[in-house]
Amino acid sequence: MPTLSRRDFVATTLSAAALSLGRPAFANDYPSRPIRLVVPYAPGGGSDVVGRLVAQKLTESSGWNVIVDNKAGASAMIGTDAVAKSAADGYTLLIADAAHATNAAVQPRLPFDSVKDFAPLTLIGSSPQLLVAHPSFPANSLKELLALPREQVRQYGVGTPGQGSAPHLLYELLKLKTGMELVHVPYKGGALALTDAIGGQVPMVINSVPACMPHIEAKRLKVLAIASTARDPKLPQVQTFAESAPGIVGSVWYGLMVPAKTPADVQQRLNAALAKVLDLPEVKTRLADAFIDPMPRGSQAFAKHLNDEIARWQAVVKQTGFTLNS
Repeated sequence: MPTLSRRDFVATTLSAAALSLGRPAFANDYPSRPIRLVVPYAPGGGSDVVGRLVAQKLTESSGWNVIVDNKAGASAMIGTDAVAKSAADGYTLLIADAAHATNAAVQPRLPFDSVKDFAPLTLIGSSPQLLVAHPSFPANSLKELLALPREQVRQYGVGTPGQGSAPHLLYELLKLKTGMELVHVPYKGGALALTDAIGGQVPMVINSVPACMPHIEAKRLKVLAIASTARDPKLPQVQTFAESAPGIVGSVWYGLMVPAKTPADVQQRLNAALAKVLDLPEVKTRLADAFIDPMPRGSQAFAKHLNDEIARWQAVVKQTGFTLNS
C-alpha cells in the first residue's frame, strides 16, 4: 500500500482545500443568512402586500429569514436599480410589477437593463385595470362615455398614478383605439388620484382592481370598464374595455426576480420554495381576496411575459408619440 510523505500529505490537503474553495458552496449551505426582498414602493401598495405575504410564507414554510426592504422612488426605479447592482448571490430578491415593463418602454435611459440585468424566477399573479368615476359622472360605462359629444368629453379629466405608469399607458392605448381624448391628470401615486376622484376633483381614474375595490364597495366610486380579456366573475355587470374598443387589455402583475448572474442552483432552490408557498391554500385565498389572479409559473413563462409586455407598450409609445413630457 503506497504511503505519503508528510510533505506530500500537506501538499495534497492544501490542493484539495484550494479546489473546494474554488467551487461555489451555494448548493449545500444556501441560505446561511437573511434574504432581503426589495419592494420598490412605499409600504401599503399592491407590491408591498404581495411581497410581505411571500416573505412571511417563505419564512414560515422554509425556515428562511426573509426580510422586506421598501426602497421607494422614481416609479420603482430606485429599488429596482439597487437590486440590479447588488451581489448576485441569492440574498437579494426583487418584487417586480407592471412598471418593470412600462419603464423600459417609456424611459430612454434607465440605469439598468430591465431584461439583461435580472433573472426572472416566477410570476405570482395579476389584476386588471379599472376605469372608475365619481358616482355623479354622467356615463355609467365606457360605451356611454364614448357616446357623449366629443367636445364635452375633452373637458373631462382622468387621473393616473403618474406619467408613464401602466394606467397612463392604458389611457394612451384607449385614446389610440377610440380617438377619445381626455385631460390626463398624473398624480404621484394611485391613492392620491382615487382620493381626488372620491372628492370630485377629478371625474375619472384608471387604477387596479385591488386599489379601487374598497371605494367601489362603499359606493364612493362606480366602475365604467375593466381591462380584462373577459368580464370578471367578481364584477360580472362591468363591461370590458374590449366590448367598446377591441384590443384594449391591461393589468397590474407581480413577479419575483434576482440579479442576472445569480447561480442556477440558487435560482432552482428559490423557485422550488416559491412554488411551495404559492400552492399554499392560505396564500391562494389571500391573493384571490385581493382580486389577484394566478399566472403561469416559472422563469420561462415570466421571461416571455416580460418581453411581450415591453414590446406591447413600446408599440403604444411609438404609435402615440408619447414622451414623458407629454
